[in-house]
Amino acid sequence: MRLSKKRLRQAIKAMNMIQFMRQLSGRFSSTMAASQPNNASQMARFRRYQKEAQQDVLQVPFSELPMVVFDLETSGFNPDQGDGILSIGAVKIKGADIEHDHFYETVKSKHPPSKDVLDLTGLTALELENSRLIGEVLLAFYDFVGSSTLIAHHAAHERRFLRHATWQELGKTFTHRLVDTTFLTSITAAHQGELKTLDEWCEAYGIVVRKRHHALADAQMTAQLWTKHVTIAHHAGYFCLSDIYKELAIKK
Repeated sequence: MRLSKKRLRQAIKAMNMIQFMRQLSGRFSSTMAASQPNNASQMARFRRYQKEAQQDVLQVPFSELPMVVFDLETSGFNPDQGDGILSIGAVKIKGADIEHDHFYETVKSKHPPSKDVLDLTGLTALELENSRLIGEVLLAFYDFVGSSTLIAHHAAHERRFLRHATWQELGKTFTHRLVDTTFLTSITAAHQGELKTLDEWCEAYGIVVRKRHHALADAQMTAQLWTKHVTIAHHAGYFCLSDIYKELAIKK
């Protein structure tokens, strides 16, 4: 009889543990679902953009190639150590023409940025607190971009954060083609290799610097820089990305 009671107690304990684990699993699943973007149609479009972005566009003339110039403001330099995206600014271009359509959103921070970062970017803690979460902002950004080729100044920084955020928030690999401005200027302005920062490039090419370290303003200035050099490239006989790649290969 004692053995039977012992087994009964064990069975009850096991059942309680199973029930507890199910409840815990349910809570965890609900939390995960709440933290993920829940717009199924946006996710479906994003997956389509990913596939389309992998198509070969190297031979497409600059005058016909849809491109999006963008900039990220971030809380630091290391996404793997907790730094995050604070704002995204972007403008569309085609060839040497900058389109009027633009994108700008701030991001609700998981970790509040330092005062130095807020001072540098002009963002406020309240503004970030009232913003959407990064997953939602990312999907909106990809809706704006579509399958266009991306351009950024010193693109390694942007690539690092987009790769990290796209994987962490959307569970997908970043697949869009991302071109650094130096990819073009190393051909069209090789004699000005000492120029590094966006401010220096803007000054050299008569681009008015406004609201520096504001994501949209920086994207607009970078777009002006890129389109100026696309015009220079065109006059020099470079008409598409493939032409630039071939010239760079020769220089190496």
